[in-house]
Order: sequence, then C-alpha cells, then structure tokens
Amino acid sequence: MERIDDLMTHQLKIIQSDEVFSFSLDAVLLARFCTVPLRGKIMDLCTGNGVIPLLLTTRTKAIIHAIEIQERLADMAERSVIMNELQEQIHIIRGDLRQTHETFGHGYFDLVTVNPPYLPVINGVQNTNEHFAAARHEVHCNLEEVIAACAKLVRAGGKVAMVHRPARLVDIMTLMRQYRLEPKRIRFVHPRVDEEANMVLIEALKDGKPEVRMLPPVIAFKNKNEYSDELMQIFYGKE
Repeated sequence: MERIDDLMTHQLKIIQSDEVFSFSLDAVLLARFCTVPLRGKIMDLCTGNGVIPLLLTTRTKAIIHAIEIQERLADMAERSVIMNELQEQIHIIRGDLRQTHETFGHGYFDLVTVNPPYLPVINGVQNTNEHFAAARHEVHCNLEEVIAACAKLVRAGGKVAMVHRPARLVDIMTLMRQYRLEPKRIRFVHPRVDEEANMVLIEALKDGKPEVRMLPPVIAFKNKNEYSDELMQIFYGKE
C-alpha cells in the first residue's frame, strides 16, 4: 500500500510505503547541509524514493540525476518526480552506483550527495524485508565502493556530501583522502543537547588542500519530543 506524504516545503509531495524503507531525518539534513551549485550538474547516489533530489530543487536550478539499485524504489522516485512536475530537472536512474561512471564518465558532476547504508553486513542479522535490509546494510555496496564512486563522478574542485554514523567517521575520512576527496566541513547531529551524536554530516572537496571546519552541532530536540527551532527551519526549507 502506497501513500502520498507532504515534504513540508514548497508544496512538495512524495510517494512512500510501509513495505519499503521511507526517508528519515538524515536525508533531510543532508539536503540542507550540502553546498549546492546554483546551476550545473548534481548526482544523488542511493537515492531511495528520491527525497534528496526533490528537496534539492528548492535550493538550485541544477540538473539532478539520481541513482537507485532497487527497482521498486526507483519506480516510486520516478513517479514522485512526475507528480511534482519536476521531470525536466530530476532524472531517476535504476542502476548500480559502482557502474555509474561508465555512463557519465569521470568528473561529470559539480556535486555528489549520498545517504548510504550504514551497517556492514557482518553486523548482526539483516532484516528479512529485502528493502529494509538494503537500506540499512551494505548489501549492494560497501563504504569504500560508495566513496570510490563519488570520487569518479565528481569533477576536480567539486564537492561530495555524505551523511553517516559517527562510529564510521575515521573510516570515511581515511577513504576520502585515499580517493582524493579532502574533508572540508563536518557537522555532528545530536538527538538532545546532553546526548551523544548519532549522525555526522561531512562534505569533501575533490583535490582540495588539507583544512577542515568543525561546524556547530545540530540538536534535534529541545526537550523530550519537541523539535528544535533549527530543525523546524530545516524541515520547512528556510535553511
């Protein structure tokens, strides 16, 4: 069963289903965190149902390509694009991110965004729902393959933005440097002011010089279950 949800900004809608993995806060934060070109070309890897490309249209006129390996999610993303009449700006591709450079060539994009699976397959039992398993575990690609794909697709001087878990930050930064992506901006996301970070946003520059900025943290809730003022601004597209 599918439903149409409100993205709470610019009258955007998205098709979702409880049978597949729906987008969550990490995707929204990434779409607001990344540095977007006003025009040019953007690629979103692991796009799922296409939430990041939809949100990016509120910030840029760039052409956005988005790739998703799961057929059902790619189809939902494509229908959401059509529903929002954004098919001239967003192009959904069903495919494997590891081969995307074979279609576009190296260095084609000004910005690459990615909200990849967080968990190695060896960590625990995978979800029996194949869509949930692929969204949470590195079933179709691992962290190094994701970063290698980003490095191939982004141009020299272009940017790669990722959201992940803080526990993988050292791995992410090590692999980024290995593939000539220099981390430039890092921002941690904390559920509440007195709790550990549970997400990290990181943006790297292709062939950039070493220098990284640690930005102020995002605090998701200002009390037990009320979103912070900043998060409300992010949800409503004011940031």
